[in-house]
Amino acid sequence: MCKIMEDMRNEAEQNKAKKTAIHLIKLGKMTLEEIAEATELSLDTVKELENQSMQLA
Repeated sequence: MCKIMEDMRNEAEQNKAKKTAIHLIKLGKMTLEEIAEATELSLDTVKELENQSMQLA
């Protein structure tokens, strides 16, 4: 049960970090490397989020 709760918490944190990264990408004031460092996401993940957000725009 604890493992399930921990997984849910980690997933929620990851989703929040991704939402923050997308917002920062749209602001356009930081490099992708800076966004990756600030959100603790991998640079590849941030690049993927950038590509997804550009397709939706």
